[in-house]
Amino acid sequence: MSVFIQQLPALLGVVVGALGSYVVVVRGDQARFRREQAARWEERRLAVYADYAQSVKKTVTVTYRVAAALGIDPHPDPLPLDEAKPLLADATTRRDPSGEALIMLGSPTVVDRARTWVMTALEMERFVREGSQDRQAWKALLEQQRTGREGYYRAVREDLGLPPGHSARWAVRAADPVPPQR
Repeated sequence: MSVFIQQLPALLGVVVGALGSYVVVVRGDQARFRREQAARWEERRLAVYADYAQSVKKTVTVTYRVAAALGIDPHPDPLPLDEAKPLLADATTRRDPSGEALIMLGSPTVVDRARTWVMTALEMERFVREGSQDRQAWKALLEQQRTGREGYYRAVREDLGLPPGHSARWAVRAADPVPPQR
């Protein structure tokens, strides 16, 4: 038997080992790339979700302040509607691009919950622009807004695989007590 034939099994073992190592390294790199790409998209979606929430919340906060000026909300910083109009316009201007990013990157469930929440915020804005002083209607809008926000955050957490979070519902005092006069 020739020397080459005697060495053939060892040579085949080296070739098979090299191919196996190559396949393992390539597959490992592909898996790592997919994980890193998924993490990048998840981070981007979280940023889009948070940006959209902040833009809706800005509208909501301004409407709270206007409602306080109308005497139907306990917000500590009342704001007359005339002074609030530029803030409301700015909130809308900021919300529109973040809404487009949300539609582009958000899951269908998150986008649906976002729409529910923002429609309530727009209804709150319409309510205060009309100068309505119906306390019961305002309270109903507040509850609807809180429910919409909670639904949005729940959908975001589910989409990102996060654990359940706080409902963000806590009691708000109607007004600070007046200190006794000395």
